[in-house]
Amino acid sequence: MYVSTPPQVKEQRLSEEHAALVKATLPAVGENIETIARNFYERMFTAHPELLRDTFNRGNQKSGAQQKALAASVATFATMLVDPEAPDPVHMLNRVAHKHVSLGIVEDQYPIVHENLMAAIGEVLGDAVTEDVADAWSTVYWLMADVLLNQEEELYASDDVKPGDVFREVEVTDKQSLTENVTTYTLRGDLVKPRPGQYTSIGVVLPDGARQLRQYSIVAGDENFYRIAVETDGEVSNHLKQKVDTGDTIQATLAAGDLVLEDGDNPVVLISSGIGSTPIIGMLSYLTRTQSDRKITCLVADESEATLAQKAEGDSFVEQLKNASVFFSYRDHGEMLKPSEHDVAGADVYICGGSAFLQSVRDDLETLPADQAPAVIRYELFSPNDWLVN
Repeated sequence: MYVSTPPQVKEQRLSEEHAALVKATLPAVGENIETIARNFYERMFTAHPELLRDTFNRGNQKSGAQQKALAASVATFATMLVDPEAPDPVHMLNRVAHKHVSLGIVEDQYPIVHENLMAAIGEVLGDAVTEDVADAWSTVYWLMADVLLNQEEELYASDDVKPGDVFREVEVTDKQSLTENVTTYTLRGDLVKPRPGQYTSIGVVLPDGARQLRQYSIVAGDENFYRIAVETDGEVSNHLKQKVDTGDTIQATLAAGDLVLEDGDNPVVLISSGIGSTPIIGMLSYLTRTQSDRKITCLVADESEATLAQKAEGDSFVEQLKNASVFFSYRDHGEMLKPSEHDVAGADVYICGGSAFLQSVRDDLETLPADQAPAVIRYELFSPNDWLVN
């Protein structure tokens, strides 16, 4: 699922009265965002335990990461509505829309979030939330929901599926260990062709009966199969490694994700850390398959050569490309990846990895003078807080 048009954010407006109320209460919402988030999720999961069991990531809920991300995304959108100088949250909302369609989120679920979020804001901020203030923040929520719903409708339509109809039964036809912690799975079923860099949500039923979903980047695939690489670091990945074998059937959703390799003539710089190499491998596979003659530079960071799960496949792609090179940085050797030490002038840069890695790479790129800087920077964070990064 993919559309090239971004969400239409700037068309949304608050009335002058609502804007003044939101602006006046925005600092209090920001200061209490984590408390509001905890209150919101406790309310929602008490009223709708099926959402925690079958849709939301229980691991992220325990850590609090997803809680802060969702509530803060509303505050970020509100800031844009009342501050003309605030960054445009179009990228944030596009990421959210892709996450939603990958999970099969539909319009009927938005009122559930609204009811519990507004109740949480009211309880945490107390008397500061008058009827007028509550109405103003309710308007913020529905303006943001309207942007997301419109984008999600287009994403579903891009692969000609009804909203929410993205889950497919797939058979595991191959399972291979790349390293001690990374395993690849080949899944066959009635799917859609993924764009290079996209992901799929994998659903498994755990021993306690919960259907948990996790998103994994697609290394290779077409209308009939997806191959994913999974790092063992949570309950779903451990279940896949220990309980799922070839011949078993699990759920996979149709491919989604806004980080997609764009066609063009610009040089390409692919930067990854750890399991962030997975979408990069998908992009390299596409570039190799199309016999691209673009200049391609791969910058790969990992803990050590032993933990670099997809080195052989990546090296094979680089060897087949006419104008490609790869450079490795291993932390156990004390090496730090610095893109500024390479030729990235005028390039399309793609970054995949954790938040600290992303920030480090971006800070390094910002030191370059204009004539040495990349043309565009795109990224995928393997964290729920990627919603908040612009």
